[in-house]
Amino acid sequence: QVQLVESGGGLVQPGGSLRLSCAASGSIFSINAMGWYRQAPGKQRELVATVTRGGNTNYADSVKGRFTISRDNAKNTVYLQMNSLKPEDTAVYYCNADMQVKAWLARKDYWGQGTQVTVSS
Repeated sequence: QVQLVESGGGLVQPGGSLRLSCAASGSIFSINAMGWYRQAPGKQRELVATVTRGGNTNYADSVKGRFTISRDNAKNTVYLQMNSLKPEDTAVYYCNADMQVKAWLARKDYWGQGTQVTVSS
């Protein structure tokens, strides 16, 4: 069974930093783009950052210059380094991966269970 497992969330003061990790496990043929999304209470889920297998990145305007996404293809893991955190970054952060579990199956989106990030003094 393929799954994405996130870790690294928590409570941090404004201006602080957190690092999220997300590891894909199970029988996986290939992983294409990986990314992070977030959902604040009462709001829709929004893209935070994505990274292709080759390392090309894309960021939401609200996090540019503060967050850095990276991945380790050998470990099937994606990271999100979050610096200069603001209260408005408070949300549940979800890992996403575009994966192909078998060579003969189509690619499909997989989601992690989410990890809470709270920025508050």
